[in-house]
Amino acid sequence: MTVQRSPRLEDVAGAAGVSPATVSRFLNNPSIVAPATGERIRAAIEATGYVPNLTAGALAGGRSRLIAALVPDIAQSIFNDTMEAMIDVLASDGNSVMLALTGSDNHRLLTEIHTALARRVDAIILTGIVGDPETRDRLRAQGVTVIETWGLPDDPIDVAVGFSHRSAGQELARFLRGRGYRRPHLVVPCSVRSERRAEGFAAQWVSDGGAPPSRLEVNVPSHFGQGRLSFRALADLPEQPDVVVCGSDWIAQGLIVEAQAAGVRVPDRLAVTGFGNLRMAGDMRPTITSVDVDGGRIAREVLRVLQARAAGEPVERRIDVGTRIIARESA
Repeated sequence: MTVQRSPRLEDVAGAAGVSPATVSRFLNNPSIVAPATGERIRAAIEATGYVPNLTAGALAGGRSRLIAALVPDIAQSIFNDTMEAMIDVLASDGNSVMLALTGSDNHRLLTEIHTALARRVDAIILTGIVGDPETRDRLRAQGVTVIETWGLPDDPIDVAVGFSHRSAGQELARFLRGRGYRRPHLVVPCSVRSERRAEGFAAQWVSDGGAPPSRLEVNVPSHFGQGRLSFRALADLPEQPDVVVCGSDWIAQGLIVEAQAAGVRVPDRLAVTGFGNLRMAGDMRPTITSVDVDGGRIAREVLRVLQARAAGEPVERRIDVGTRIIARESA
């Protein structure tokens, strides 16, 4: 019985009509090869069934092309669009992304960080800001690129690509006051990010002459059912709000559905806003006014940082992508 040998890099080179060195350069960094040549190499890889030895390439080139992306959750998550854009952008540049869920448990976060470091990743991408000082110090000591996203700390672990949650809250407060609302109620998920937005909103609202807004805290991760429960809790307030500021679009969606079931028209009797500008925010009826986070830009900035690091070029430590309010029917 004859055992068929595995396709080799030389086989790909021959099929593509290029040198083995060109194939190797393409595998290590597709962007440095001419697009037409890259297409021929891809076709040759497909035709020959060649499977590159990425471990060997990483040892030779000093880069693993493996990126660890750590996210608290993905079920009904406001991070999903950003993570999808980031994985697409990084993969198009020849990287593989290892996605890990950390939940809200710092021990689990540490475990995933250690696993990523053991696999010799080129970078660790964090969703949100790590608040634990010991964890931040451990990451700084590792010498690996660490990119914090969806936040903008004054002193990043390494590089931060995100926005100020406090500023996002302030902007929303100014927007709603400009729309004529006077009695806001905040539904705040129990996370550092949401709390900072709530603090920014309340501070701006009071600074502009309003009374401190009422608030309700809910657990994380956010989900549809919290919105329904949040609407029912409005009955217990001493004064009914004219707008509910929800910490996520999921909460806003649930609240709107429950309000409509109770005969409360949105926004005629009660306005509602969300956060994250998820795809369903524009599909609801009424459509949901939300705060948009440009996940595509975050992804592009992350790639730019990684490419600069690979080239030995300096990078900014804080990259502010900002937010914008998408005004729709609900407020």
